[in-house]
Parts: sequence; structure tokens; C-alpha cells
Amino acid sequence: MNAGIRAVVRTAVSRGWEVLGVRHGYAGLACGDFIPLGRRDVSGVIGRGGTMLGSTRSPAFLLAETQERAIRILRERAVDAAVVIGGDGSQAGALALWQRGFPVVGVASTIDNDLHGSDITIGVDTALNIALEAIDRIKVTASSHERAFLVEVMGRNCGYLALMSGIAGGAECIVLPEVKTDPETVARDLRAAYERGKAHAIVVVAEGAQYNAEGLSNFFREHSERLGFDLRVVKLGHVQRGGAPGVFDRVLATRMGAAATESIQQGRFGVLMGLIGGEIAATPLAEVVGKEHPLDMKLVDLAAVLAQ
Repeated sequence: MNAGIRAVVRTAVSRGWEVLGVRHGYAGLACGDFIPLGRRDVSGVIGRGGTMLGSTRSPAFLLAETQERAIRILRERAVDAAVVIGGDGSQAGALALWQRGFPVVGVASTIDNDLHGSDITIGVDTALNIALEAIDRIKVTASSHERAFLVEVMGRNCGYLALMSGIAGGAECIVLPEVKTDPETVARDLRAAYERGKAHAIVVVAEGAQYNAEGLSNFFREHSERLGFDLRVVKLGHVQRGGAPGVFDRVLATRMGAAATESIQQGRFGVLMGLIGGEIAATPLAEVVGKEHPLDMKLVDLAAVLAQ
């Protein structure tokens, strides 16, 4: 996100505009927590994870009076347009501002990759590489001790991170929210791996799956005598969010941020800047908010074949 902020600031300044950063997301917007941002203020941030402006959830922004107060503050500060970098919740707030008449442009950013309007969003590639590094390291231990490990990755109700890191990490089984998978199926896949002569077995599970890490580990513990083995569980959790962004994310965020200021220059508002077919494209926020980004089921089938 910092790379996106940097791109917005520097491309805006190059057009002769003044830029204000909003601290702590919509909570800061609703109370006027602004800071001026110039070229030097964003020096050195492109390689930092997270966001230099801070982020926090703001349930109060769902209320009409909070949205109206935010717009009033923006107009009092002579702000002409806003750029909102974030996922579905952030873009829902952007749509609310736009529907109330304030010019806004969204930028697609969430490690969950569940945002309609972008093939891949800011943060996903970095989160995947962190998950893959963890899986590779765990596989070394699993092989040495001839054990089965379960690795839970983030993603809310979207299985993209689990699917892609599972394929790249050579997992024997991948458990996703989009595909119904019961514990007996997982046990069967792991047993088959051992019967093929494997010295280890890795299960990658999405946190939003019906049987997540806790559910699967409980099942294997309760039925360990019958199954003949148990699972060691590793939850990556927020470790995935803490990495320095890789090349892909830095360039993607930069392209999206620059496209956002270009959209403002053209007077095109109420849209989300995302990556579609390798190009930065604008999708109306009304078509983005509340819609699911479907998982590629062909990749799900491929993962099952590769695990054999």
C-alpha cells in the first residue's frame, strides 16, 4: 500500500496538486485526521510493508451521519477528490462517498484477492511468497520427522492464497471454502501419500474453510487411534501481512496509484483501478462492492492431479 500512496502523491504533485493523507482510514476521515504529503514525505516507503498512514476498522462509517460528516470535513478542507486504497470494506465506503456526491477513485488492495474488478490485488503476491517460504521450511521438518503438517493461511472466505501456495508448495491436500472437503477425505489423501512412499505430507487449509486448522486438528486428534497418525498445526496468521513487498506488488501498486490520479485528471470517478488482463482498468464501484471474485476451478482440478 505504501508503494500506492507514494505513486499517488508523486504523480499528483507532478500535476501541481496538493495532497493530504488521511490517517487511520475512515475513522480518521470522519474526524479530519489529515497530514500534508509531498514528494519527500513518501521517500523510502516503497519497500515498507503495511501503510504509513495506518489503517483501522470503522463500523461508525456505515452510518449516514458519519459519511455526511466526513464529506463536510473534506469540503471544508477544500479537498476535490479522494483516493481509497483497500479491499471490499474500503471500497464499500468509497462507493458510499461517491453515491453522496463526493468524487472518489478506488485502488484494489487486499491479500485475500477476493475483490471483484482486479485479477490480482496489491499484497497478494507478497503474502503468497511468505506462505510459500513457510511451507518450504515446514516441509523440511515434516520430511525429517516423517510427519504430517497442516498449514493454515489467511484469506477470509476466499481460498486463493491456500490454493496458489498449496500448488506452489507441492501440498498433498488443499482445503478451500469454495470446495466442500470433509476430514475423512483429508485423511484419505494423507494416507495415500504415505502409501506412495512419501516421507512427509502437507495440508494447506484456508482459514475460512468449513474445516479449518482447528476443526481438522480436533478431528485427527479425536480419531488418532483409527487413523494411525495426527497432524502438527501451523497457523501463519498475520505473519503473511508483515513482509516487505516484492517486485510485483511494488510495481502493481505504483501502476494503480498512478492510474488513480490520471482518472482524477480525466474527471472519471466512482471507479476502482484494478489489473485486468495485464492492464490497469477501471471498473465502476457499484459493480465491485459486494461481489465475489470467483476461484478458478480449473486450478482446483489441477491441484488435485498434481498431488497424486
